[in-house]
Amino acid sequence: MRLISSLLSVSILLFLASCGQPSVKKEISVKNTLDFDRQEVVAIKLADVGVKEHTHWVAKSGNEQLLSQLVDTDADSVADELIFLASLKAGETKTFEIETTANKTDVKSEVSTYSRFVPERTDDYAWENDLVAFRTYGPEAQRMAEAGEKAGTLSSGLDCWLKRVNYPVIDKWYKKNAEGGSYHKDDGEGYDPYHVGISRGCGGIGVWKNDSLYVSRNFVSWKKIADGPVRNIFELTYAPWQADGISINETKRITIDLGNQLYKVEDMINASGSLPNVAIGITLHDAKGRTHADTVKGTFSYWEPIDDSEIGTGVVVDPIQIIGHSDYRTRKKDLSQLYIMTKPENKVTYYTGFAWKKAGYIQSESEWNDYLGRFAQRIATPLVVTIQ
Repeated sequence: MRLISSLLSVSILLFLASCGQPSVKKEISVKNTLDFDRQEVVAIKLADVGVKEHTHWVAKSGNEQLLSQLVDTDADSVADELIFLASLKAGETKTFEIETTANKTDVKSEVSTYSRFVPERTDDYAWENDLVAFRTYGPEAQRMAEAGEKAGTLSSGLDCWLKRVNYPVIDKWYKKNAEGGSYHKDDGEGYDPYHVGISRGCGGIGVWKNDSLYVSRNFVSWKKIADGPVRNIFELTYAPWQADGISINETKRITIDLGNQLYKVEDMINASGSLPNVAIGITLHDAKGRTHADTVKGTFSYWEPIDDSEIGTGVVVDPIQIIGHSDYRTRKKDLSQLYIMTKPENKVTYYTGFAWKKAGYIQSESEWNDYLGRFAQRIATPLVVTIQ
C-alpha cells in the first residue's frame, strides 16, 4: 500500500512539473531568395518564440526529425537558440516545425562539428566539420620554440588539415601521432602537408605598417562556447602584442558549421592607438600558385599545387570592410602572402577555409572561386526566416 502511495505521489509531482513547463510548437517558414541551392544552419532565438528556456527541443521537416542543437551564445548556462540544418533549392520556401519535448531525442549522425584543446600534442587547439579541419598553437608550443626545443612552434598562423572523409578525424589523427604514426602521411583519410611556419597560414591576421607585418604570438587561453553536431563555437585569446608601438589585445571567436568549406572568424581587437588596418593573410608558400581577388564580392583566393594534388585557400569579407589588398612576394621564408587590408575596427568579421582537390568536392581553381562567390552571396543575402 505504501509503495502504491509513493508511486502515485511521484506521478503527481511529475505531472505538476510538466504542467509548469508547457509544450511549445511553432511553424518556421524559411525562404531562399537566391538562384542556386543552399544548405545552411537556421537559427531560431528562443526568446522570439516566447520561451526563455526549455530542456529539450526538436526540429522537423514533415515527419522527419532534423539534426539540431541548442546553443548558449552568451555562455550564461541557458540556451538562447535552437539551430538546425536546412536544405533549400533555388527560390524555394520550406516550412519546418520546432517543438519542445519531455525527453531528449537526438538524431544519430556520423557527421559532426568538433573542436578541442589538445594537450597530448603540446597544446594545439583543433577544429573541424564534415569537410575541413584546422589547428593552431598554444603557449607551451611557444615556450618550447623560444627555448630551442625541437617540438616547439612559434606561430599564430592557422593550419589546414586535409581530410577526405566526412566523419571527425581530429582525435584519431592525434592518437595515431601519439602512438608512433604520423598525421603527415595519408592513410586514406587525409593528412597534414600544409606548412604554416611564421606565415598567417589560412586566414591569420596581423597589422601591415611601414612594409612590415606585426602579429601576435601563440594563443594563451581558450574557451568553448558551443559543442554540437551542427555548430561549434570557441574563443582563443592572445597575450597583448605590439604593432609599431601600439599595444593590441586580441580574442578570436571561431564558429564552424556543418557543410561549409569556410568557417567564421570574429576577431575582437582593442588597441591603445590608431591602427592603419587589420590585415588578413593567406600564405603563398613558394608562390607557385595563382591568386584571385574580387573586391566587389569580397572574395580572395589562392590555388596551388600540394604534393600530388591541388588546394585552394580563401577569405570572404564584407566589401565595405576592405581598404585594399596586396599580392606580396618575397624571398624571405614564409612571408609571401596575399593580404586583405580591412578597416581597423573593434571587431573584424570574415570567413576563411580551403578546398582540397582529393576530397572530391571542388576540383579546379574556377570551381573554388565560384564557391567563394556563392558563399559571399549567401552571407550578403541570408535565408528569410519567419516564425508563424
